Amino acid sequence: MEEKQNIKRKLNFELVPDGCWGLNLRSVLSPKQWEYIKKIAREKSEGKCMICGLKTEKLDNHERWSYDEKNHIVKLTDILAVCKKCHNTIHIGRTQILGNDEIAEKHYMKVNGISYAEYREDLGKANEENIRLSKISDWVMDLSFLKIFLEL
Repeated sequence: MEEKQNIKRKLNFELVPDGCWGLNLRSVLSPKQWEYIKKIAREKSEGKCMICGLKTEKLDNHERWSYDEKNHIVKLTDILAVCKKCHNTIHIGRTQILGNDEIAEKHYMKVNGISYAEYREDLGKANEENIRLSKISDWVMDLSFLKIFLEL
């Protein structure tokens, strides 16, 4: 039987494992450092969402992380300026808790040009990954990505 290829979408779900809740740049950087990082991300975006391309004055900053399960390392890999719809979709778990998942669902399908069945499949895979990663409670943050912005 042929294994289905894991397709990377333009917009992806990035569920935060339980052991990583609260691990974010705002909790480890000074307010001045965080404002500097946000400014650079916004300038890089040229006023457009770095995922869907929506031009807007209101952009959120999204921290992108990778997870090394073997060594329990959560590594910062990028900081993106994104629109509210993309940010809510990325964090679909929180969005579902707040009851705003219908908007995120439609946005995910539109940005990726996919069907509802593909949306459900992607969400299922994201939930499976989150369950697996949430079994690890002792994550260590790797912020080496920030060396390009700050002296750490």
